[in-house]
Amino acid sequence: MSTLVWISGASAGIGAALAAAVPFPDARVIDISRRGGTTEHFEADLADPADWSRVAAHFTDALSTYDGERVVFIHNAGTITPIGPAAGADPDAYNRAVLLNSAAPQVLGAAFLRATAQLTCERHLIMLSSGAAKTAYSGWSSYNAGKAAVEHWVRTVGQEQPADGCRIIAVAPGVVDTAMQSEIRATDETDFPSVARFHDLKRTGTLSTPESAATGIWSLLTEDLPNGTCTDLRNR
Repeated sequence: MSTLVWISGASAGIGAALAAAVPFPDARVIDISRRGGTTEHFEADLADPADWSRVAAHFTDALSTYDGERVVFIHNAGTITPIGPAAGADPDAYNRAVLLNSAAPQVLGAAFLRATAQLTCERHLIMLSSGAAKTAYSGWSSYNAGKAAVEHWVRTVGQEQPADGCRIIAVAPGVVDTAMQSEIRATDETDFPSVARFHDLKRTGTLSTPESAATGIWSLLTEDLPNGTCTDLRNR
């Protein structure tokens, strides 16, 4: 095994497509999620802070004797729920969204950096972002804020890396035809005023597929991007 890959949220959507398209034939691929996919599964609820330390320990254990060519962590897990004005959101659902979208990427990203700090092989940390990191969509307050936090964390931590350190980037995959998009289209306009735009994207066939998004994301590993880059597949 020359490559070790972790993908959070690989049980469906873009995460599952990323797991299916890993470009390293002998890679060990581990899905970090609640449900599990077709790859090796490390069960964890990433909206629960109690599980973050378990994931961190898992990184450390798996890498303690690792001598392969590269390690990769793609943090893909996130949620659009709850959709609607922040003041009217269910408090428990909103708390989970804040933890999953904003806190978990930072905590798990830092844990991966600690676990890989002594390695001399290739190290890649890819955070999934969104156009919502830059555009404030009414009804998506937690999602908007979470993706903005991810991008600024990547810019900052990318600056902190030495020349031979971990390569950290954030990538917005565009509007991808996943279950999240179905959830968005099922939302009432009073909760999400921009919902008509997403119906139009589906009707006109403008949505990209999870497979094309996965191919684009994996291609970034071979590009000479500055550390801390935040990029959008739609602009490439």
